[in-house]
This record gives sequence, structure tokens and C-alpha cells, in this order.
Amino acid sequence: MLQRLGDRYPDSQKSWMSANERVLAWEHTAQTNPSKLLPGAASYLINDKVRTYEGHDYEKVMLLTYIALTFLAMGEDENARVAIKQTHELEAVIAELRRKEVVEVEQDAWKRGARTSFKELNGYPVQTIDNPAVNALKNSYQSALAHYLAGFVYESLGEPSLAAPGYRLANELQPNQPLLEEALRDLEQRVSAPDAGLIDVLFVIGSGTAPALQSRWFRMPISANGTLILLPISFPVMVPTSTPYLPGQLKLDDEQLLTVAPITSIDLMARRALKDDMPGIMLRAAIRTTAKGVAQYQLQHQGQKQDNAALAIAALAMTLGSVVTESADERTWRTLPSEIAIARGRIPVGKHTITLQTPEGVRSVQLNLSGRYAVVDLRLLHRQLYVQPPEAAVREGGR
Repeated sequence: MLQRLGDRYPDSQKSWMSANERVLAWEHTAQTNPSKLLPGAASYLINDKVRTYEGHDYEKVMLLTYIALTFLAMGEDENARVAIKQTHELEAVIAELRRKEVVEVEQDAWKRGARTSFKELNGYPVQTIDNPAVNALKNSYQSALAHYLAGFVYESLGEPSLAAPGYRLANELQPNQPLLEEALRDLEQRVSAPDAGLIDVLFVIGSGTAPALQSRWFRMPISANGTLILLPISFPVMVPTSTPYLPGQLKLDDEQLLTVAPITSIDLMARRALKDDMPGIMLRAAIRTTAKGVAQYQLQHQGQKQDNAALAIAALAMTLGSVVTESADERTWRTLPSEIAIARGRIPVGKHTITLQTPEGVRSVQLNLSGRYAVVDLRLLHRQLYVQPPEAAVREGGR
């Protein structure tokens, strides 16, 4: 992402295509041998950090979205189309795998008598992942941006029959947004409209950074026949990393105002992903702590019974080791934007100035646009505005 923000498109795309090879391998495994993607024994005995990091589902989809955006910035529309097609296929694979995973976790928890509701965790900040905004999402991996972009690309390639489903699903994922509704309603009219020297421009505006995961653990002392057993349990907690800002309007050449519409919240998708993952996380934590607790109890009980100092020291070491090794998985893609919005308008070919009002003042972008369709990606990050394509220039103004 940093390479992309620095206009190093080939380097950025090389890194992302390498990551996409991992996603393709994961996708193949999910289709042919999904049991391999279930947690291994080490995650039951140590912690989830020992698992191979395959990326969260929303990260896999956003990877393809940014690969497509980068191809568009490089003028490789057909390659962008390939990335979009893979997105549709990936979402179907994720949906089926998660359906199977939910069933397996529920069955395993029932057999073990384990609790998998994070609402029962004393002190866990439930509201961070269980609130109306999070629950309103259809799932954690489908984004309205990805499907709107699919519609836009298919439309630009003269394929309205493929563009319509993209726009339609974007409306379902982000309802009650007039800008999204117009894309579907006016599709045939735009495709059949004469050139007239106008460019249909899609502005993608990202702000802030994706939330982080923090490992927080709860020490649970349990007394069994007078023996104190320390059962540490760690769980991930979602915390914000920025205060994102999305402008309500985008000004074109100090004349035309384009409406800015929120389309995707990576923050909410990440929280929904954690909420959906918590039953499996809790099941694995319960298995780990039970195994560690039994081992600690047996060592302590045997040491007391035999008055054996070595066994007592071993029990203490195991107790401390349990605390040290118990840690939740905190790995996430932090350079994704927290919030994403879009604006769209038909603009004359040539040079234009695009202006955004931000908390740090006015930011102006000078663009030289050509063709029939174009995508301009803007990113508000750490008081700066980054713009793709790279030939665009950014100017800063006062408040």
C-alpha cells in the first residue's frame, strides 16, 4: 500500500500479485480439501498466532479490489476485469467455507460442553463488535465498493449486462444511497449516450486506517481441592487506529459540486469479521485452557502429595508458561483505509481542479483526464492527500 501511495505502481502490484498467489492457493484448498484450513493442533495447545496467516476474508477481497484499482491506474482495464472476476469467485468460496465452519464449531462446542458466546466473557467490550451498524452488514467480506467498481469497469468495457448485477449488489450492500441507485437506473442511458467530449469519472475516496486487534487476556484462578489453578484466556479486542473524515462534497473547478456517498466501511467489516470468528476463537481458547489447567492441577496435586519440591517448581513453571504463551492473534492489514466513499460525474476532457475540504484545510488536486471512463483514487491519510493516477498534482490550501 505504501508503494502504491508513493506512485510505485509496478512494485506495489508485484507485491500484491504475490499475495494474491497465496489467496489463490487458499481458494483452491478451500474448494478441494477445506479440512486443511481448520485450526491445527498447535493453536489448541499454544495460541492462534502459530497458525499460518491467510488474511481475514475482507482483506482477501480488498486485496483484489486494490489490484483492480491499480490496474486501472496503469491503464490495464482488461487485467482489472480479471481481478474483478476473481473477486466474484472468491466470495462464493468464502461463503461456502464459512457455512461449513459455523456448523463444525457448533457441533464441536456442543460435544465438549464449551461456551462460544463472547457476551458471557466478563469484562469483554461487547459493544465494539455487537452493535446495530456491525449487525446491519450482510457479512464481513462483501463490499459495496468492490461490486460498484465491477459495475463501472464492465460498463466502461461496453458490457452493461454484466455491469447491472454489480451495481445491483452494491445497492443491496449499501442501501438508501441515491448515488448508487442512479448508477443502476441510468445504466442503459449512459451506455448509449454519445461521446460529446465528456468523461464519466469515478472518484474513490479513502480515509484513515483500518482498526487494530489487541490481545487482552483474563486470568481465571480456579480452586480444586484446595489447589489454585491459573487458567489464562486471551481474546482479541478491536480498537480504532484513526479518526477518519469523509467530505460531504467534492468541488470541480470551483463550479460543480459532486455528492460524496459513503460506500464501504473497512472498520465495520473488520468488526463483523471478529464477531463471526469469536465462536471458533472461544472454542480453541476453552480447549487450550482446559488442557493447561488439568496439567497444572495434576502437577501441583502430585507435588503436594509427595512433598516434592521439583514437582512444585515444575507446576509453577507450567503456570507461568501458560500465561506467557497465551496470546490472541493480532495480525491485520492496517494500511487499508477505515472508510471509503465515492463521487461520480461526467466531466469535459482536459485539465481540472478537484477540491476537498478536510479538517486540516483545503486540499486541491489537478487532473488531466482523457478517454470515455476514468477512475481517480484519493486517500486522506495523516493530514495528507494522496492521489492516483500519479501524474496528478496535489496542492494544499488554508483552512
